[in-house]
Amino acid sequence: MPPGTIIPELAYQDVREAARWLCHAFGFRERLRIANHRIQLTLGDASIVVIELPPGQRSCASHGTHGVMVHVADVHTHHARAKAAGAQVTNPPTDYPFGERQYSALDLGGHRWTFSESIADIDPTTWGGELLTP
Repeated sequence: MPPGTIIPELAYQDVREAARWLCHAFGFRERLRIANHRIQLTLGDASIVVIELPPGQRSCASHGTHGVMVHVADVHTHHARAKAAGAQVTNPPTDYPFGERQYSALDLGGHRWTFSESIADIDPTTWGGELLTP
């Protein structure tokens, strides 16, 4: 996971072009590329993740084009609490090959939240990532 407890995800039509622009204009640094659909960027001790717009979508004017990622200690406990509070779970807790256990849910306003627990320290090259800066 990139640094920070809360990590915004911003969607763009061209992920690489957006990352280049954000680095040039705002001083971010690329941390990790994940194929052509995600790039983690850092600025000091904070991070954002540039993600690909959903298929068929041309702008960021509707729900689903941005979200917030939050690093938590225990995804299963967090998931149970959110579900009990009425969160609409869109992806149940899942272990991913990049060493994270994550689930996603929509809040009462329809905003997407992803909660992530680090479960293993995996070399990004083993799952298609490209670590650029530590």
